[in-house]
Amino acid sequence: MKIAQIAPLAESCPPKLYGGTERIVSYLTEELVRLGHEVTLFASGDSVTNADLVPCAKTALRLDPTIRDMLPYHIAMLDEVSRRLDDFDIVHFHIDYLHYPMMRPFADRMLTTLHGRLDLPDAGPFYKAFPELPLVSISDAQRAPMPPVNWLATIYHGLPKDLLPFNPAPTCGYAAFLGRISPEKRPDRAIEIAARAGIPLKMAAKVDQADRKYWDDVIGPMVEAHSNVEFVGEINEHQKAEFLGNATALLFPIDWPEPFGLVMIEAMACGTPVIAFANGSVPEIIDDGLTGFVVGSTDDAVSALQNINRLPRAAVRRQFEERFTVERMTQDYLAAYRHLRPDVRPTLELVSA
Repeated sequence: MKIAQIAPLAESCPPKLYGGTERIVSYLTEELVRLGHEVTLFASGDSVTNADLVPCAKTALRLDPTIRDMLPYHIAMLDEVSRRLDDFDIVHFHIDYLHYPMMRPFADRMLTTLHGRLDLPDAGPFYKAFPELPLVSISDAQRAPMPPVNWLATIYHGLPKDLLPFNPAPTCGYAAFLGRISPEKRPDRAIEIAARAGIPLKMAAKVDQADRKYWDDVIGPMVEAHSNVEFVGEINEHQKAEFLGNATALLFPIDWPEPFGLVMIEAMACGTPVIAFANGSVPEIIDDGLTGFVVGSTDDAVSALQNINRLPRAAVRRQFEERFTVERMTQDYLAAYRHLRPDVRPTLELVSA
């Protein structure tokens, strides 16, 4: 197939630091190329890919201090996509709904994966106006607030098997928190859970400007007040393997309807079990008592952390390999593409999946 992948421009593909959507677009793109498909990636110019790259901004917009408004760059990218539509069998968007009015006449070849939360009050009226356009959700829980729309599938994220190595016996003995410092991620809960369990906590997280006050007023002082907490800041992909692999557990104490939670499967790839609050996608991703513990309170999380060594790390890694690899994710997307375009003769996939 001739496939276009349209990525957000905030980060490169793959991102240098934080950036879940762009990371998934990169993994999917590279696996499609490996399978023999003709893939064009619309992304920032500093992206690294084996696909045909169409640079739609010089660099990742979040890392360019001169950028004040990302919208014009995305609109220009959509114009470039529209001029090349006849080149593709499938055009796969990962930019929420910006393309909807422009691409509506091409719904027969258009697929949109929604990567964000869908419970915001303005989302419902918008999607009611475009009920026929084909969508993919990244968890069943993500769909819950939506009006009737054209869901083709729920497709869970997947990672390359060799991206994050399995660590069967970490010796560092700390709990990990990885993500953003924001109220819905509840880093304050993570600090409390680790302190009450008597276990060191390492926090690798970015602080967006929008959350700077939350850091200054709440989380920064908590870090300073707890000698067991080490804040290491934002880390890159190479540092992530060591950070997650050496952890006894990942704490994921969220307080919002998480659409997926990529860090959970990143931890599982390392064999690190996850302790997560039962919000959003969590009960779909974590097999309670096998790959971690799904909890409903801080007390439950403290107990889970104190008993985390009951979970065999090899079983955690095995579940990752069965459920959350890029190979499985890509085959699921290919099934969705072929559902949309049964008239297109599939590319001969010469490389074994």
